[in-house]
Amino acid sequence: MRTITYLQAINEALDEALAQDERVFLLGEDIGIYGGGFGATHGLQEKYGQQRVRDTPISESAITGAAVGAAMTGMRPVMELQFSDFITVAMDQLVNQAAKIHYMYSGKAKVPLVMRTASGSGTGAAAQHSQSLENWMAHIPGLKVIQPTNAYDAKGLLHAAIKDNNPVMFYEHKLLYSTTGNVPEEPYTLPIGVADIKRLGKDVTIVATGIMVNKALEAAEIVKTKGISVEVIDPRTLVPLDKETILTSVEKTKRVIVATEAVKNSGFSAEITSIIAESKISMDLKAPIVRLGGAFVPMPAQKILESKATPQLDSLVEALDQVMGEIEV
Repeated sequence: MRTITYLQAINEALDEALAQDERVFLLGEDIGIYGGGFGATHGLQEKYGQQRVRDTPISESAITGAAVGAAMTGMRPVMELQFSDFITVAMDQLVNQAAKIHYMYSGKAKVPLVMRTASGSGTGAAAQHSQSLENWMAHIPGLKVIQPTNAYDAKGLLHAAIKDNNPVMFYEHKLLYSTTGNVPEEPYTLPIGVADIKRLGKDVTIVATGIMVNKALEAAEIVKTKGISVEVIDPRTLVPLDKETILTSVEKTKRVIVATEAVKNSGFSAEITSIIAESKISMDLKAPIVRLGGAFVPMPAQKILESKATPQLDSLVEALDQVMGEIEV
């Protein structure tokens, strides 16, 4: 396998999907000549033309409304919102239309659209361009929510999302675009709703989403020198959520940390925590569940404040020390 970046994996998946299925088309702001806000659609308009790679007006509601209508009439639109924060402008089309139509029409209508969007902090883009709002979409019945954390998963899950007959929210963390990984040249799909064990361990489980998966893997290497063996679980998809893999890991380690970059208050980490707490495994835990998440503040633009508003590597190392310190001697 070759080593390519996360961004290249996204571009390659879009290229392959356009080539495979004439119903697939892309739409969004500056995705054509400019190649997308982060370069994910670079070169695709030149290859497939303006009809299949469509630059749109600066109107997220219009982009989403067009995608919903196109999906209902048999197309497979992949729309790009430059920043996940802009989803707020398109909430009616996503929440009241895309998510509900299949159910309200008794399955006679489908909405096979994909919303790709860049999320998360780390670039100093401030409060209106750095949020992690995937928990909003995970709260809405009818939407699938995918959050790949490496290049291999990004390509395989994007192919799966485009082939899916449901509306899929596809979150790409900005800091992951430059990361590299081994990715097959040929098209492939990964199953939606299946978590991945990124690292095997026996002492404590970290269930992490998005950029926190990478930080969890770094933390696991650090505490390895202390003799602590960490298992890292990446759900990959928030909806549907692979509860079995999470619970099996926690049953083995009996200690768990849940880490997300999204604001901790009412965050998805609470959902994962409640699944564990409501299971029979909760009675066998050797330490209280630790939950890490963003501070309940608008994201600062200043780099130092931004880093303090979100969990960092040292936060995870401290949490690992905390849960391991609860061992009864």
